[in-house]
Amino acid sequence: MNEQVRRRPDGCRRPLSEAYDTALLDLDGVVYAGGQAIAHAVESLTSARDGGMHLAYVTNNAARTPQAVADQLSGFGLPTGPEDVITSAQAVARLISEQVPAGARVLAVGGEGLWVALRERGLEPVRSADDDPAAVVQGFDPTLDWERLAEAAYAVQRGVPWFASNTDLTIPKERGIAPGNGALVEVVRTAAGGSPQVAGKPQPPMHRETVLRTGARRPLVIGDRLDTDIEGATNGEVDSLLVLTGVTTPAELLAAPPQHRPAYVDEDLRGLLAPQPEVAADDGGFRCGGWRAEVADGALAVTGEGTPLDGLRALCAAAWTAAGDGSCGADAGKALGRIGR
Repeated sequence: MNEQVRRRPDGCRRPLSEAYDTALLDLDGVVYAGGQAIAHAVESLTSARDGGMHLAYVTNNAARTPQAVADQLSGFGLPTGPEDVITSAQAVARLISEQVPAGARVLAVGGEGLWVALRERGLEPVRSADDDPAAVVQGFDPTLDWERLAEAAYAVQRGVPWFASNTDLTIPKERGIAPGNGALVEVVRTAAGGSPQVAGKPQPPMHRETVLRTGARRPLVIGDRLDTDIEGATNGEVDSLLVLTGVTTPAELLAAPPQHRPAYVDEDLRGLLAPQPEVAADDGGFRCGGWRAEVADGALAVTGEGTPLDGLRALCAAAWTAAGDGSCGADAGKALGRIGR
């Protein structure tokens, strides 16, 4: 379980795949980027699964059905069933079903995954604000057009309860970082005002949906985003592994507020298969591997040598411990350059 305020990354003497029973894996930026598997992901997850770890794929992307996601993962060489995939569409559909009558109409502004999830909960998705919906819900859809966003805005203006699968502002794709569902939610907010109820990471409904569907007892959340994956783990009081294959940069990790600090940090999913090194306090500083980091005279500094990742872990401990005085950010770039990040 996470510390109330994490001051340093944790160590683990056993491989993480042995220390935790279930990996709750984000997809975009962790397992794949767009349509391409991320380096080392398939072989690392295969080894973890063969060693007895349950793999569950937890995504804020509400556009696709669990079956479609499972088919893609299977195509990468990761045999996966739809029961192994949990989406924010499923989480928001459950949230809506608890607040509207059974069989109610819901204005669905999103892709097939959202429509399937609503029907799974016995709700009737519709396309127009004039269809007398009991709720309006937004989920990511790369084909979304102005007319559908306008329908959502009309419904919200009329006082229809508003929900969103998630509010990720961006999504990683093969060609770069693209607008996510949160950017589309902001379009509706600009026109209609107000704020939706949000189900996806980092909000509690997503964690609840994941636990209900996986039965995990000692889960490890694995993600690439501080404000969704890692904060979601913090909210759910479970440990997390940040992999540096997606949107989070080392500089952002050093500046992370308490709710965004992962238990572990590694380059990619190979981190599942190895013990995590200890970050030890050392006379006002912190050591990891051959590196020592500290905040001295208001500046973040690192000395020594070794792997860049161990240097980053030591720097995280120094920065997180000093956080609050606002004095160690200026030299973060210099310190990261010293370790080769």
